[in-house]
Amino acid sequence: MFGKRTDTPQGATPALKPVESPKPSAPQTAAAEKPAESHKPAEPPKPAAPVSTPANPRMERARKRIWTDLRDGIDLKSLSRMDAEAARAEILSAVQEIGQFRGLDVTPAELAQIAKEAADDMLGFGPLEELLAQEGIADIMINGPKTIYIETKGKIQRAGIEFRDNHHLLTICQRVVGVIGRRVDESSPICDARLPDGSRVNVIIPPLAVDGCTMTIRKFAKEKLTLDKLIEFKAMTPACAEMIKIIGACRANVVISGGTGSGKTTMLNCLTRYMSEGERVITCEDACELQLQQPHVVRLETRPPNLEGVGEVKMRDLIKNCLRMRPDRIIVGEVRGPEAFDLLQAMNTGHDGSMGTVHSNNPREALTRIENMIAMGGLNLPTAAVREQIASAVNVIIQVQRLRDGSRKVTHITEITGMEGEVVTMQDLFRFEYEGEDEFGRIIGKQKSSGLRPILFERARQYGLEKKLLDVMAEAYT
Repeated sequence: MFGKRTDTPQGATPALKPVESPKPSAPQTAAAEKPAESHKPAEPPKPAAPVSTPANPRMERARKRIWTDLRDGIDLKSLSRMDAEAARAEILSAVQEIGQFRGLDVTPAELAQIAKEAADDMLGFGPLEELLAQEGIADIMINGPKTIYIETKGKIQRAGIEFRDNHHLLTICQRVVGVIGRRVDESSPICDARLPDGSRVNVIIPPLAVDGCTMTIRKFAKEKLTLDKLIEFKAMTPACAEMIKIIGACRANVVISGGTGSGKTTMLNCLTRYMSEGERVITCEDACELQLQQPHVVRLETRPPNLEGVGEVKMRDLIKNCLRMRPDRIIVGEVRGPEAFDLLQAMNTGHDGSMGTVHSNNPREALTRIENMIAMGGLNLPTAAVREQIASAVNVIIQVQRLRDGSRKVTHITEITGMEGEVVTMQDLFRFEYEGEDEFGRIIGKQKSSGLRPILFERARQYGLEKKLLDVMAEAYT
């Protein structure tokens, strides 16, 4: 009968306590054995009822009945002390007992589904668990409790999940950002966070979001992408990939440019694979999402202000502190403010091989964006001085783009060659050339070499890569 457990492992605290004589109208479970006050954990908030779609009336009635009994009978404090697997097993057992006690018209498989929904809502991120577990989803876009979209293979489509209401969605949003100690509420309605697997999260809630809580999740594949994988996806040719490997190995200062969702972070992750394992790499990010493939990495993360409006740590603070940490390379996940000047300073003071990403549509615009971001810092430097700083600090710009068919490709590998007057000069080493479309509307093209002798040649020669560099350029030119 509901409430009786006979298979609890020795030493474990059951989440359900046996009851003497449950009332047929409302079965109850008492609180589990009370822990010592000195280490008493805080009781989690009561979760909202889970939702499953599509639903049928019979399942809905059973779900509501089971949820009511489970909410009243489960001991959340005991549940919170268990590991995830044991807690889910406890919830499944409780749901099965409720189904048997109530004589509900549901199959064992349906009971298991209801138990999974309840466990997801109590222990995880509710309806999102289903989407987070699926491979192939790049983005999850929640535009309110009933409007959820996903991006797969570059295309956006409606997802088959819903939240019960806006309060349910807000509860999940707060749980997501709370994992890394951040908050989202009326006093702080915008928040950047990350999931335990490194996926990036942005939350914005009413009153700024008019139609309800809005959350956007940028998922990362569990398998770390490499340049070889990107070749398989036709994001670049083998010769273009070899050029990127050379750039990473010879410690060129790189800016990766592209629009939102174009693959800048993916490219940065791939590029770091070709650093020497003996180098000390320090990363600075708003929310740690980089998946560097090196053994000696220090990850730093900005911090928002607290409730009193103090304690904020900005990107500029992190970069300045990096210089005191003996870095070989400094990597800024996303350059979007005055910290651009500090990154250029680091590139110019012996930290060769430093990298960052910026939002822009082509390599020339990337330089303009950096120039404008430096101006945001109020330094009042002459334009010529800023451009000379950029020209001497940045060696290569890698431009990535999401094309109209949803594919992501490297469109430019451009090197900075110097200054002519007050203009930063550059030349393309590789450029994507459009060739047409196939019968499915997919864009056909490839990256071709310009055939020009790279300024990068002298740097490559210091690392014994000059012959390989010229061979790659010649191969892609034909």
